[in-house]
Amino acid sequence: MSMARVESSLEVRVRDDGIGIDAQFVPYVFERFRQADSSTTRSYGGLGLGLAIVRHLVELHGGTVSAESDGAGKGATFIVRLPLATANEGTAAAQLPGDSAAAPSLPRAAFDVRGGDSELVGLRVLVVDDEPDTLEILCAVLNQYGAHVRAAGSSMDALRALSEWKPNVLVSDLGMPGEDGFALIGKVRALAPEHGGDIPAAALTAYVRDEDRRRALAAGYQTHIPKPVEPEHLVSAVAGLMKLTKRV
Repeated sequence: MSMARVESSLEVRVRDDGIGIDAQFVPYVFERFRQADSSTTRSYGGLGLGLAIVRHLVELHGGTVSAESDGAGKGATFIVRLPLATANEGTAAAQLPGDSAAAPSLPRAAFDVRGGDSELVGLRVLVVDDEPDTLEILCAVLNQYGAHVRAAGSSMDALRALSEWKPNVLVSDLGMPGEDGFALIGKVRALAPEHGGDIPAAALTAYVRDEDRRRALAAGYQTHIPKPVEPEHLVSAVAGLMKLTKRV
């Protein structure tokens, strides 16, 4: 990273040596929900919102952000330009890293769900997601509502748990590397009922268009839960699925 004063602006350049950006995609890199690879089996997560949020925040401060890359596999450079405040504008001068004043701390979002009596008490729920943080939160929510939860980080782990643990409900992310949630539910529905082939299932996905919901239902899921997941929505969906099974 480098910083320099360019006329009346502070220019910050951030360079990485990652996967780079294809020249044809550079003009769209800051657009919402735009990704060079938008398949459900890509090896990295995200919604295509991060850089759009960066641009929005920079523009709120009167600045600009742009990207440069020599192509796929050659890294990328992101350039942020922010206007420097002046004394006659009645604002405090911008502080550069190393100034004595500490940056204000941001409050961390509270995570709170209701415990106690619940329709989920004793229910065995298999939760599948390749993102460890998301998986931990989903399991924590369901556990606090009395469910017995097993976590799986891949389709293979989920199929193993299905045969060994006999869960009552399946909750699976759709976008996972290798075998995605569509491949998983296809394999599950090919199983005999006594082996879990008829388990009620909910699809977790950041893609919330009507066509995405219809595709999930057509693949074999009974319900569609959008990300980011609201705890109350998750619990309600799982409770609804429980009514579809008698294997509690």
